[in-house]
Amino acid sequence: MVLGSEWGNSEIQKPLTARHPILQWYDSYCQFQRSMPGGPDVIKSAPMTGVVYCYLGLAYSLFLLKHNVELQDRLIKRLKDPSNFQGAYYELIVANTLIRAGFDLALEDETDGLTKHCEFSAVSKKTKKKYWVEAKMRSVQGILGKTEYDGTKKPDATSELIKHLNAALKKPATDERFIFIDLNTEPFDGKTKPIWVERAAKKLETREKNCTSEDRAYVFVTNIPFHRTLESEHQGHAILAHGFGIADFARPGAYRLSEKYRRKQKHIDAHDILEAFRKYPQIPPTFDGNLPSNTYGKPYDRLIIGETYHFNDIGENGIIGMVTSACVLENEKTIYCSVSTADGKSCMLRQPMSDEALSDYKAHPESFFGKIQHVGRNTEDPYELFEFFMESYQATPKDRLLEFMRDAYDFSALQQMEQSDLAMEYCERCVVSIVNRNAAQKTSR
Repeated sequence: MVLGSEWGNSEIQKPLTARHPILQWYDSYCQFQRSMPGGPDVIKSAPMTGVVYCYLGLAYSLFLLKHNVELQDRLIKRLKDPSNFQGAYYELIVANTLIRAGFDLALEDETDGLTKHCEFSAVSKKTKKKYWVEAKMRSVQGILGKTEYDGTKKPDATSELIKHLNAALKKPATDERFIFIDLNTEPFDGKTKPIWVERAAKKLETREKNCTSEDRAYVFVTNIPFHRTLESEHQGHAILAHGFGIADFARPGAYRLSEKYRRKQKHIDAHDILEAFRKYPQIPPTFDGNLPSNTYGKPYDRLIIGETYHFNDIGENGIIGMVTSACVLENEKTIYCSVSTADGKSCMLRQPMSDEALSDYKAHPESFFGKIQHVGRNTEDPYELFEFFMESYQATPKDRLLEFMRDAYDFSALQQMEQSDLAMEYCERCVVSIVNRNAAQKTSR
């Protein structure tokens, strides 16, 4: 309906191979739906395949841009033009990612015909910083509507990487840059690093030797191959981040947890993009933030991040506080939540889970607490544990932190630290303690 039923119906009249790529996806999507068992009035469940990611991902991206009529209209016009479809499709993916990462998007002044413009600008709701955004995808013959005249046959996925980067850097930018370049190649198997990663990194490092201060950019090299595997359940998308002229972003090396945290906070907008990309397209099961069981089944009470509760099973009179973060240890059927009280104190609480709640969590771990959040693959990962502790203790008063560490061998040195550094030091030592304890337990078995 957004693209226009008249346009869609006219495309359907064409032979399948002559149709617009979106209508080819539509045909595959309809076949996918018909392959599901059950009648038309039965709620069905099936693994997502490439065509679902393409077709519903495109629809969800347009939905996310519904409030931005000017930008949506511009992209719709380009989507419907086969020669511009690939570029518009990738721009929508980038827009989708930025919106979910917490950015407001806007078109630049197109009335200025003397200046080359970026695709759009993005303003972070978290840091209020404005970024100039450029998005390019490698054109390949026979893929996403490209012909033998406007696509490459080169097998090297990075063949156009520096060309796209140079073109993006030539456009003047008064703000910091986000440059997205998609390699449009085969998906990786999920077991080994994609073969293009090291080659792309080396090319970026070589080009960086000649960069100036004006060339500074956050570069995201992506591969989103769903259109290449329409019938496969394997996602295979990947991203490589590179700080072009930014020495402390996305650089390999061994760092203390606290230093890694400092670097992440300094470049938090770029890290939020990486996290949002990891979950692309993240099509929601409901539009109001509720879990499917609460929408379609029997609802039950659950903790929501940002809401205030009376935990009456804690202490003599209980505790009233707002849940600021939460995670689940499935093997314990327990929720660990960080709670902030009205007097500025923070505490960590444990809450048991019912079988129904645990089942819902396993199905939708990232939205279970009412707010889309990262769920680590391993809750014992040291850095993930460190970030979890920081959410609980980063605002804890200095005297309280010193009380926690009063028996430390270097207590006098700790007393000289600023509150923010002391909080990181305490959280780091908590993680080290947990890691050492777990290692000792494994050794004793």
